[in-house]
Amino acid sequence: MSENTINLRKNPSRKECENVIKKILMTEVLERGTNEHFKTAADFMKYFQSLYPASDSLTKQVQRAVKALGMPKDDRGYFIINKTEAQLNQDKEIAFLLQKTNASLVPFKEYETLFLKADGQYKDYLYQLLSESDTFADKVITMINSSNGIILFTNNKHQLEILIKSLINH
Repeated sequence: MSENTINLRKNPSRKECENVIKKILMTEVLERGTNEHFKTAADFMKYFQSLYPASDSLTKQVQRAVKALGMPKDDRGYFIINKTEAQLNQDKEIAFLLQKTNASLVPFKEYETLFLKADGQYKDYLYQLLSESDTFADKVITMINSSNGIILFTNNKHQLEILIKSLINH
């Protein structure tokens, strides 16, 4: 090659295309909160053609990159950059179960805690009985079985303390 030869930009590698596509989609998500423009490899072509000469090989390279990335699509058909197909399926299952269980977030600041220190081989059985108890049902929001006892969450710490102490001293 002589020094006077004009260097034409060659097409990017598939890996380079993948990296550019990821950057484009991450920018889209950071700016808009979601991808609202990219559904197919063709949607990326305007960007690539602004950097490289339009050609069938460029189009194929971008298509290969999109396929290699294996990005899932949302319900509207747009690529999701930050999740795999498995993560997307798992998220759908979690969403389904959250709805089925009437789940809601409740701030822990609304609850008081008590630690019921309990040792030995009967601690797990005690936890089970407390979990199934009608007496404790309206006084305990939830419990955590820990290594040295049971952590109790309640709306009325004073009332729960009185109940437990009465049973301890029974």
